[in-house]
Amino acid sequence: MKRQGTLVRWEKERGFGFIRCPEISADVFVHLRDFTDRSAAPQVGMSLNFEEIHVGGKGPRAVAVQAAGAQQKRSQRRPQQQPQRRSSSSVSSSLPMTLLLIGYAGLLGYGAWTGRIPPIALGVSLLLSLLTFFVYGFDKNAAEAGRWRTAENTLHLLSLIGGWPGAWIAQQLFRHKVSKTNFMAVYWTTVLAHMAAVGAWVGKLVPAL
Repeated sequence: MKRQGTLVRWEKERGFGFIRCPEISADVFVHLRDFTDRSAAPQVGMSLNFEEIHVGGKGPRAVAVQAAGAQQKRSQRRPQQQPQRRSSSSVSSSLPMTLLLIGYAGLLGYGAWTGRIPPIALGVSLLLSLLTFFVYGFDKNAAEAGRWRTAENTLHLLSLIGGWPGAWIAQQLFRHKVSKTNFMAVYWTTVLAHMAAVGAWVGKLVPAL
C-alpha cells in the first residue's frame, strides 16, 4: 500500500533507518537498497513516498522508496535526455560484452573440438544462462511487488558457474541491478573469473579429471 511519511532515523554506516507515518502505528523500517534513486543521501526529516509491506511476521517495511516530489521532477525533464543517456550506457556496456561473448563461444568451441570440454557441457552452459536469466526476472518482479528477494550472493554464484551471459541479458532487458555500482563490480569479477577458469582448463593449465 502506498504511504507517505518522514524519515525520523537514519544509520548512515549501516544503511538503514525508520520512517514515521501517521497512518501506521509503528515506525517503518527502510533500507538503502529500497530507495529507487540513491543519487541523494537520505537525511533525517525528509519526506518520503513508499510502499508498505510485511515480511516474515516482522514489523512494517518500506520498499520502492523515493523522496516526495521526485516523480514530478522527473516528469519535468526534457523527454530527449533519458534516451540519450540510455543509448550511451548501452553502447559502452554492450561492446565489451559482445567481445567477451564471442571469445567465450570460441573458447567453448575450441575446448569441445580438442576434447577438453565434453559436448554436454555446452548444453549445461546454455541451461545455466537460461536459469540465471529467469532468476533475475523473478527477483525484479519480487522487487516491484515487495516480495522476498533473491540474495545477491546467489545471483553472483550463478554468474560465476557459467550463467553470466544470461545475467547480462536480464540486466539489460529488465534494467535490474545495473544502477548498483558495487553489484556490477562483483558481477564483472565473476565473469572474468569464469573466463579465466575455462581458459585454464582448455589451455591444459589444470589437469583433466
